[in-house]
Amino acid sequence: MSDRNQLVRDNFVNFVGTGTLPTSNCTLTPAEVGLTASDVIDLFETQVISRHLDLQSRLMQKQGQSFYTIGSSGHEGNAAYAKAFRVTDMAFLHYRSAAFVIQRSKQVPNQTPIYDMLLSFATAKDDPTAGGRHKVLGSKALNIPPQTSTVASHLPKAMGAAFSIPLAKRLALTGKLADDSIIVCNFGDASSNHSTAQGAINSTAWAAYQSIPMPIVFVCEDNGIGISTSTPIGWIAANYRHRAGIEYLYCDGLNLLDTYKKAKQAEYIARKSRKPVFLHMRTVRILGHAGSDAEFIYRTMKDIESTEFQDPLLHSARILLENNILTKQAIIKIYQDVEHKIACVAKQVVTKAKLATAAEVMHSIIPPVLSKEKSHLHFNLVTEEQRNLLFDHEKHKLNKKQNLGKLLNWALMDLMAENENMVMCGEDIAKKGGVYNVTTKLSARFGQNRVINTLLDEQSILGLAIGMAHNGFLPMPEIQFLAYVHNAEDQIRGEAATLPFFSNGQYSNPMVIRIAGLAYQKGFGGHFHNDNSFAVFRDIPGLILACPSNGADAVEMMRTSVKLAREQQRVVVFLEPIALYMTKDLHQGGDGLWTSEYVTPAQALEAKSFDVENNAECDVTKLAINCYGQGTDLCIISYGNGYYLARQAEKILQAQGIDCRVIDLRWLAPLDEKGIIAQAGQCKKVLIVDECRQTGSISEALVTLLVQAQVSAQHQEIRRITADDSFIPLGAAAYHVLPSTQKIVEQATSMVTGENS
Repeated sequence: MSDRNQLVRDNFVNFVGTGTLPTSNCTLTPAEVGLTASDVIDLFETQVISRHLDLQSRLMQKQGQSFYTIGSSGHEGNAAYAKAFRVTDMAFLHYRSAAFVIQRSKQVPNQTPIYDMLLSFATAKDDPTAGGRHKVLGSKALNIPPQTSTVASHLPKAMGAAFSIPLAKRLALTGKLADDSIIVCNFGDASSNHSTAQGAINSTAWAAYQSIPMPIVFVCEDNGIGISTSTPIGWIAANYRHRAGIEYLYCDGLNLLDTYKKAKQAEYIARKSRKPVFLHMRTVRILGHAGSDAEFIYRTMKDIESTEFQDPLLHSARILLENNILTKQAIIKIYQDVEHKIACVAKQVVTKAKLATAAEVMHSIIPPVLSKEKSHLHFNLVTEEQRNLLFDHEKHKLNKKQNLGKLLNWALMDLMAENENMVMCGEDIAKKGGVYNVTTKLSARFGQNRVINTLLDEQSILGLAIGMAHNGFLPMPEIQFLAYVHNAEDQIRGEAATLPFFSNGQYSNPMVIRIAGLAYQKGFGGHFHNDNSFAVFRDIPGLILACPSNGADAVEMMRTSVKLAREQQRVVVFLEPIALYMTKDLHQGGDGLWTSEYVTPAQALEAKSFDVENNAECDVTKLAINCYGQGTDLCIISYGNGYYLARQAEKILQAQGIDCRVIDLRWLAPLDEKGIIAQAGQCKKVLIVDECRQTGSISEALVTLLVQAQVSAQHQEIRRITADDSFIPLGAAAYHVLPSTQKIVEQATSMVTGENS
């Protein structure tokens, strides 16, 4: 098989030299679209740089010097719309956007896109975007958050960022993005079919249809094929041309002039009218999907050659010649000079150092801690008078003990008052106050711009939060039930949590994600409401996972979670046990042992339990367990509902002469390993109670921790009680597959006495 890379490279020189160039129905001139001759030359140079970077990456790949060959060949027309937008317009880009990045870099002094991209290809530690961790297109200076290649996963956060710009203006907040800025987001025709893209575009249209400002331009670069699957002719236009709430425009992406003209039109609509635009851009795909993609297997040679003849660089050469801007020789000279320059830079780049240790690789998983000045930009201590107004509806209850749900509501009320940039978003959280009334009255106190009822799409809820975080908000999205997060988990795993890693700490998505979940709900069943699996969160590097079992802890932990997001830019998942929201009693009706008094922020500050001036208070190594009792016969380790059951069991066991201590893990990631080992090491036996499934549950990690710490050498056994590997059925049948107080008592008795129950 012939070397298509070399053929594409040579064909440009041969076709320009002989004047064998593709034709176009577009008769626009540069002057008609507002471009000078120099502008057109500049855009052409950008296209050539992008092309030769693609070709060079494949040469480097053959020599083992480059590790990513999904290129931009055929899509170089995005240089034209890069010129049409401002550098202050945040851009969320797909992986065929090298020309966009190069062209935008020309708007900012002291940029070196050729050197930077080659560093990225070679995974050099000096790569200014990802620090050698991935080949990503992005730049802090260019306002382009780096984007990995999960299909269409960047569209929800682009939608969220667009929503955040006018939101900041409505709330009189100074965001990171200018009030008149817009969002640019591009993707391919194949990606447009992904549920993530469909959801984000639908959410944008849903908001715009209600006259909510959404200044965003979606650019669908339609090359007609997704890897080997063709996009039906006319499909993109048919799908988006008449979409309610969105303006549709079409441009020939092979023609710089038409693309620039339509991009400026899209830019005007989005900026002046604050409305979303769908710019449908015709492109072609040259050199296959990636270096490893053998196109000849699924495309005929005639089709491949026909596509290559529609090379946007050839179309640009024709424009330059037809408008008497450059001669053939001058065009070829630019092409060959750029090739030589890139080859020379590549020789330097391949000698650069790579990431050499695990510590270097993992350094940017955790985003940097913000300075006090930055982290407290939107933070204000609330006066007693202001709090009295906030809690006027609860003044007769404030001095009485309350359940977890009510105390969490009060904590959120205080936190919303203290953090003016904190915005909540989710299904039914506004006037309804959420399914379990945890957000009740928040909308009435803080308004619909800070407590936002969203449409029923978890991908969009999380994307909205990520986008708002890009603009300086402190988002608190709510996922109504734990099971609902599973169809949107990539927004946490592949977007929010990975952004510091792939941007070398330059970007982050700080937020607190509230999720109601876990089992033991009466009257609910099935995996969609009574879900007891949170394993997906535990394998996300850098994510913090909180799970309170009672109201007092919930208040303290929520304040800490917000502080972690605000000051350390962390992504925190706050898992709330639904079955314990309204629980008041522990051992018998009316004992009120699962209620607590509300500790106000001022009281907490005075008690030093929550010090707003002390960053060390939120050191993740100090996210500690709670321990009840000092018994040494048995240590019971649990969390959430399991801790509640274990506390019930502890009283029964105490009556039998078995002295226990019960650990509430509270923070499930990272675990307080030292605290667990210290407490368990003082006991003769260890029993782990895990309400999640036997396979893949946190109990497996706890057993491993104790064995590796040689705690097991001090006692005869470590046992665990878990839920069965089953989905949870409806009604009383649920309790057959879940841990219970009785099971804990039986297992504990057997362990301590050595008798089988």
